Amino acid sequence: MLPAVLLVVGLLIGLLTPRDVRPDAFLATAMVSAAALLPLWGTVLIGVGACAVFVGLMVDFNSLGDAIAYSELATLAAIAAFSVFFNRLLGRRAHQLVQVRSVAEAAQMAVLHPVPRDLGHVTLESLYLSAAAEARIGGDLYAAMPTPYGVRLLIGDVRGKGLLAIYTAATLLSAFREAAHDAPDLPHLACRLETSMRRHAAQYPGLPGSEIAERFITALLAEIPDDEPVVRTVTCGHPPPLLLHHGEVRELQAAAPSPPLNLGMLVNDGYHVDLAPFHPADRLLLYTDGVTETRDRSGAFYPLTERVRSWSGEAPHQLLDHLHRDLIAYSGGELDDDIAVLIAWRRSSR
Repeated sequence: MLPAVLLVVGLLIGLLTPRDVRPDAFLATAMVSAAALLPLWGTVLIGVGACAVFVGLMVDFNSLGDAIAYSELATLAAIAAFSVFFNRLLGRRAHQLVQVRSVAEAAQMAVLHPVPRDLGHVTLESLYLSAAAEARIGGDLYAAMPTPYGVRLLIGDVRGKGLLAIYTAATLLSAFREAAHDAPDLPHLACRLETSMRRHAAQYPGLPGSEIAERFITALLAEIPDDEPVVRTVTCGHPPPLLLHHGEVRELQAAAPSPPLNLGMLVNDGYHVDLAPFHPADRLLLYTDGVTETRDRSGAFYPLTERVRSWSGEAPHQLLDHLHRDLIAYSGGELDDDIAVLIAWRRSSR
């Protein structure tokens, strides 16, 4: 409504003030604001309306023979023409941004294959949110695979953004899908992933604007065996998962966390496996740091454990719906980082 309000204000100033008080500034501002806020037809309508208002004031003041008035009218007409051009330019940029975001989303989904909802005795639900600040492709990732050793899960976060992050994420996911089926345990699986990422870094020692050799991936591996009520995890610099059991929520802190992938040369004693009970109806929530690093307007971080505790009795998909809405509301609709969440729910074997 701003352009229309400015147009009305310009008309009232012209009618209610002395002749030497000109409404040109309000009329020009109305046209420029219309270019930024309205579609093409609205911009044209405001431009024509502004010129019509000025001509009407010329008639009312008997200024049809005033050369200065015609000069001001020509200036307004030029601003109207520029506003239409500016509106079309903004529309083209907006269309390009929509296309870029569509390509980014398609690329993200091509890398993040849909997670099967049911794998053995485990039900999975996933959530992925792109940062709203701009059309960026992020490096957050997750995957789930049925294996002879149970369901194996991966969640990770590539350092950085852009196509290079997506390429790195795709390499890690491909390595996981290949190795998860035959690696005898999680430490062997983590070693396989580390080897793949180091080879990947060695093949591309440097790219413009970023050194891939310095690029690392925080990751968490989880294994849910079919015949044991436990969950095994290996943490590689990643936030701890949450275990939801009978209304209780607790973090599964790693006893001996390892460094992120592609920094495996810092591992001296191998990868440590953490073991936790995981009974039927229990849920395991894996997430990237975009969740816990979401800030409100005061700068406070998102209290994930506290919020999840209030939804601990919900079904996995309902819990993710609550989390999705709450993150958007907490951040004021301005997420600064991509977010990935994966929930595994052990169903009863009966």
